[in-house]
Amino acid sequence: MIYIVGAGPGDVDLITIKGRNALSNADVVIYAGSLVSPEHLEFCKEGVEKFNSASMTLEDVIEVMKRATEEGKDVVRLHTGDPAIYGAIKEQMDELDKLNIEYTVVPGVSSCTAAAAAIKKEFTLPGVTQTVILTRVEGRTPVPETEDLEKLASIGASMAIFLSISMIEKVVGKLRKGYGRNVPIAIVERATWENERVIFGTLDDIAEKVHEAGIKKQAQILVGDFIDCEYEKSKLYDKDFTHMFRSSHAKSNK
Repeated sequence: MIYIVGAGPGDVDLITIKGRNALSNADVVIYAGSLVSPEHLEFCKEGVEKFNSASMTLEDVIEVMKRATEEGKDVVRLHTGDPAIYGAIKEQMDELDKLNIEYTVVPGVSSCTAAAAAIKKEFTLPGVTQTVILTRVEGRTPVPETEDLEKLASIGASMAIFLSISMIEKVVGKLRKGYGRNVPIAIVERATWENERVIFGTLDDIAEKVHEAGIKKQAQILVGDFIDCEYEKSKLYDKDFTHMFRSSHAKSNK
């Protein structure tokens, strides 16, 4: 079996138990060496074959998987964060399907939720927004015109922007046009790693702060009113709100 595993954002303990078990039992591990913490490899069993995919092509990765499965070995393909978000796993799964090789995907903690935890904020606040947009600005990888950052920002929802910190001025310019006003923004570099850094600002000053800090990669851009705003309390724990597991305070006193 091949396991496509999300390693989480950085902290080695943020992998799931299922992911850790798969990693510990694997005969072959192909890991994203430029992004995944090397501490994960300490949980591998003795004699495991290790391949750093940073220097491999898609064809190289598939060849290792094919050879290993022909030899009856279990393989873990270890991705950073959650493999379903900017993980480039679709192209790997398509090739495995062509070869009739079985695989399973084990989800992981995304860097966007890790970044929200780092700044101790909640993306979805009653009366503010109930929508989170995960996106990126176009660079070498194109973005559909309908998903231009300016258009997405015009919705006014909370946003987590991946793979875009090196183009912070471009990001800010599009966000400013989309939101149509100055809004809070937070930069979280290497969320959950020991050298994690957080910068708070607004669209007016965040680009300057990012340049002063020298942040050029591996950073989440979080933007929206959820970072600093007034909000309504949730109905879930409201004493006057009844749901299937609890009667309201007012009803129980009748």
